[in-house]
Amino acid sequence: MPGDGEGLFLFLAPGWPGPSAICSGHRSCAKLGLMFRRSLLPVSVLVFLTLLLAACGGSSTPAPPPPPPPPPNLTLTTVVSGLSNPLDLKSPPGDNRFFVVEQRGTIRIIENGVLQAGNFLDIRALTNFDGAEQGLLGLAFHPNYSANRLFYVNYTRNTNDPVNPQETVIAEFQTLAGNPNQADPDSERILLTVSQPFTNHKGGQLVFGPDNLLYIGLGDGGSGGDPLNNAQNLTVLLGKILRIGVDPPFSSNLQYAIPADNPFVGGSGLPSEIWAYGLRNPWRFSFERGGTRLFCGDVGQNRFEEVDLITKGGNFGWRVMEGAHCFNPSSGCDMTNKILPIAEYDHSEGIAVIGGYVYKGTAISSLANAYLFGDLTGKIWSLTEAPANTFTRTQLLSTGRTISSFGQDAAGEVYVVDLSGSVLKLVSQ
Repeated sequence: MPGDGEGLFLFLAPGWPGPSAICSGHRSCAKLGLMFRRSLLPVSVLVFLTLLLAACGGSSTPAPPPPPPPPPNLTLTTVVSGLSNPLDLKSPPGDNRFFVVEQRGTIRIIENGVLQAGNFLDIRALTNFDGAEQGLLGLAFHPNYSANRLFYVNYTRNTNDPVNPQETVIAEFQTLAGNPNQADPDSERILLTVSQPFTNHKGGQLVFGPDNLLYIGLGDGGSGGDPLNNAQNLTVLLGKILRIGVDPPFSSNLQYAIPADNPFVGGSGLPSEIWAYGLRNPWRFSFERGGTRLFCGDVGQNRFEEVDLITKGGNFGWRVMEGAHCFNPSSGCDMTNKILPIAEYDHSEGIAVIGGYVYKGTAISSLANAYLFGDLTGKIWSLTEAPANTFTRTQLLSTGRTISSFGQDAAGEVYVVDLSGSVLKLVSQ
């Protein structure tokens, strides 16, 4: 799970005042209201001013752009409930079923809007689910799943190492040939393990890109403030997004392939799996369907949450920066070659960003090509791009849900995962 800077579960993130405290009794809010009241003018005066300004502007002054349309009237409708700590929602390519990751170590199937009985996969005996940020965290299906029945999971487990008492495991499993609703629990092939010094900031996301390669999200290893400076340390895998191939031939002494065009391949001595770095806890990220852009929600420390466009070899700043701001040091930090987020918000609006999807559905036309994401506290926003490389954030909903993830179906419609046990669909009212 995404975590706060002190390693506590996010419901208890320090310093978050809660929605009811936002603007309550604040002098600036009263001042804003007074300014608004004083600005009310008779219609005739407004018409005169409009004509006057138009006449003075001349043809050389372009008209201001029209204001953006109001956000659509949206709501969430429940698809299923009764889940146990759901964290991820994925579908195999060309498959209308949803597979729900439950943090305790199980995967359930939703078919035709019905939660199927039993588990698709049960690896509770392997995971160290602790009710906080450890357990079964992510799922991805092989691009050729319909033929090879292979899928991949990201989970944590305990070790006997006193320095790194837990580790992340990236593993492959296979669905039974005779039963598409049942995985073979004995088919595990471990691709990669990563030592973890603390119990929080595990990342957890797994995504196959349009290049058919597997992208893996790893947090900075935890505690608070990245005390080991893992995210900026290019000799370790923590605080990174990795990119590997899962199909043979594999690289020497590895259970996966290193893509030849990864940024640190070629005699640098640095881990060749790294695709991007300087990330605190890249909990959820996704590729834009039909494109190559990789949108990532990177969970912040105590002040700012951010959305990044992940690029090859990019340094996204943590722990030098939190969002677009200096963190360590708190001022005068070196921003050289650091990639700033395309959007950020502070902790007056939320406590942990939950990355989502670019909307490609048809049911809500006003959201076409907007990136939808949220916060653990239940808010959902859109990011729209206009002009190019300029993103505008608009709040769509305040759901009251505990959002842990998003999902997207074959039609491009977007779903919300509620940690309390539900999957819901975003729809127009």
